[in-house]
Amino acid sequence: MQWQLRGDRPIYQQLVEILTEQIVSGQLEAGGKVPAVRELAAQAGVNPNTMQRALADMEREGLMYTNRTSGRYVTEDKEMIQKIREQIAGDRITEFLVGMSQLGFSEQEVYNLLKKRHEEGNTDGTTEK
Repeated sequence: MQWQLRGDRPIYQQLVEILTEQIVSGQLEAGGKVPAVRELAAQAGVNPNTMQRALADMEREGLMYTNRTSGRYVTEDKEMIQKIREQIAGDRITEFLVGMSQLGFSEQEVYNLLKKRHEEGNTDGTTEK
């Protein structure tokens, strides 16, 4: 798991975002057991209380639930997970389009650039040809 925390927002909010991304990407599977708070905190390099706060927020949002005898689990509601996944994708697309607009690109130019990049096979974030 990748934990890239920045100082621009509260850490627990960033943890919620990272864990949510792990759920929607399948790194944490629907219905799967979530690692213990101390384990996650150690991986992220944060205080266990901060991680506990993030996990509690995720439970309130319905993305996780606690089974008192066996720990915390990711929701089994795949429809909810898909809806959140699409919302995150939409937000990222909007951010991208706003940034491209600020650079002076038209929608058609953005489309052409994306099409060219796709045809070159560079859709995995690398810059190599």
